[in-house]
Amino acid sequence: MTVPHIGIIVECGPRGADELVCRALAAAILGEAQIDFACMHNKAKLLQGAGRAAAELLATGCERVFVVWDLRPAWPDQSPRPCRKIERDQLQTVLKEAGVDASRVSLICVEQELESWLLADAEKLRRFLSTPAHAYAEIPASKNPDLVPNPKAVVIKHFKAARGWRYADTRHAIRVIESGPIVLSRLRRSASFARFEAKLTRP
Repeated sequence: MTVPHIGIIVECGPRGADELVCRALAAAILGEAQIDFACMHNKAKLLQGAGRAAAELLATGCERVFVVWDLRPAWPDQSPRPCRKIERDQLQTVLKEAGVDASRVSLICVEQELESWLLADAEKLRRFLSTPAHAYAEIPASKNPDLVPNPKAVVIKHFKAARGWRYADTRHAIRVIESGPIVLSRLRRSASFARFEAKLTRP
């Protein structure tokens, strides 16, 4: 059986939260796979450089490439507000300029941000923040975590309330994901995660 070889373009730096979480989730979805990453450091560089990065990943043997980015910006009070369609159009333009076969690239916008996927499995997050002496039960299950407008702030609040910890995505996001079995049915509460899974498993 041939092992899938895919590339994922993310907006963080090497070994950042997006890379670690996407690697773990892609492995859970695909099983055995070779996964290469292009880390673009921030959203602006991803929107500008995804075409070149995708071309390089395809040239080095990746069968397909996935561009994963957050809709919510690092500074959410910025104007104008981010628009998924505008950002998708920008990515499609840079992919075309780089001569990339669009059929081999999937665009996956995370709404609102990576922490939306953590909130999708509220059961796991509650267990991660609990102690033997104190079960933390303050995280409600959400039918649509993508509608939570500021998921990072929600996760920060729960980390502080439950354990007095200061949440750091580069350290804690992957720890939450790997703290127990990855239950895909729960993660699918996030429509953007469901899209990520569907694109990865497309024939």
